[in-house]
Amino acid sequence: MKVFKFGGASVNSVDRIKNLAAILAQYPNDPLVVIVSAMGKTTNGLEKVVEAFCAGKQEEALGLFDVIKKQHTTTAKYLLVTRFNACLQQLHDFFTEVEWLLHDKPVRDFDYYYDQVVCTGELLSTCIISHFLSESGIANDWTDVRDIIRTDNHFRDAGVMWEETKERVQDVFANRQHPILLTQGFIGCTDDNESTTLGREGSDYTAALFANMLDAESLTIWKDVEGVMSADPKQFPEASLISELNFTEVIEMAFYGAQVIHPKTIKPLQNKAIPLYVKCFLDPALPGTIIHGKHLRNLPPILVIKENQVLVHLNSLDFSFVGDEPMSRLYAIFGEARIKPNLIQTGAISVQVCIDDKGDKTTALAASAAHLFDIQVEKNLELLTIRHYTEDLLHKMTAGKEPVLIQKSRETVQVLYRRGI
Repeated sequence: MKVFKFGGASVNSVDRIKNLAAILAQYPNDPLVVIVSAMGKTTNGLEKVVEAFCAGKQEEALGLFDVIKKQHTTTAKYLLVTRFNACLQQLHDFFTEVEWLLHDKPVRDFDYYYDQVVCTGELLSTCIISHFLSESGIANDWTDVRDIIRTDNHFRDAGVMWEETKERVQDVFANRQHPILLTQGFIGCTDDNESTTLGREGSDYTAALFANMLDAESLTIWKDVEGVMSADPKQFPEASLISELNFTEVIEMAFYGAQVIHPKTIKPLQNKAIPLYVKCFLDPALPGTIIHGKHLRNLPPILVIKENQVLVHLNSLDFSFVGDEPMSRLYAIFGEARIKPNLIQTGAISVQVCIDDKGDKTTALAASAAHLFDIQVEKNLELLTIRHYTEDLLHKMTAGKEPVLIQKSRETVQVLYRRGI
């Protein structure tokens, strides 16, 4: 069996949903698990709903959600004939789930409400797609992944309870009625029946979990690019296709911020030597990229730029050395805040840490470390990473920029610089 994952860009219009059906029609008898993300910018729209709700703007939140309701209802209307009423009833059940929450007042923290609302995007998209596939003669079993993926209650970055989830995955797949099992990425559920999310872009991770737990032949991630590129083509039009990569390289790329593959995706595949294909849903005939466990040489330079970076300057309060104990306590603070450092530079009495700017979480992190260090925070930075760099390329990419921090190894160089210079 194979696992397919389709991202939001692949289902953001009526034509693209029809294209998804055309791709699946090429595998008429193959057992498939198909993971689908929310449509287009739906997740962003749902985030605005949560922000308004948690800010006490209940009517605004309901109005924003009404826009999302109309968008999905309209999409269903254009796609469906015989199954429209059945689809609409299922959509209304999901609408009611959110509206029931929005008519109350927030009494829990933002991350909890984020997960309860934002998870709806995947449920709405897969509902419509399942009915369209059925109407098109592509039989499938739709299932709510919240009944399958069991997690802890770390909302917005939930950890998967492996053994319980594995048992559910295998049971649902074994008892499906049709070759295709259609479900959602990105979301799960706690033992208390509260929705959770696995982190932004977590649909890739969901697909990898299914592939691992079902011993899949392969996982294919369908995207709107040819495959894995040497850089983001939106930032670098000259970016080129990399036809073959190994798991180690992709983990490095993900760690440094490349958006092609979710960072947690690779380990479940690597553990069982399941190849990962990245293919273009706009032209399935293109070869795409294959990612496997073999050793590779002579890879091209790979560029990643992360925007909205913060450099936290931490200086010893009493000029004592920054030794094992202060550093271990600092790492514990990062762990508790669930913030991953992108770059760390240590000195005798100071530490500099580059992180994504997470707003209130960044402020809370600085406050938590204030009893250990004198802290200064510098915002509005960008982080450039070049894997397999050359000095000429490094010079070209940093020309006219004001570096704040530079780190080099044989394979990788990272430059943190101020924007607008």
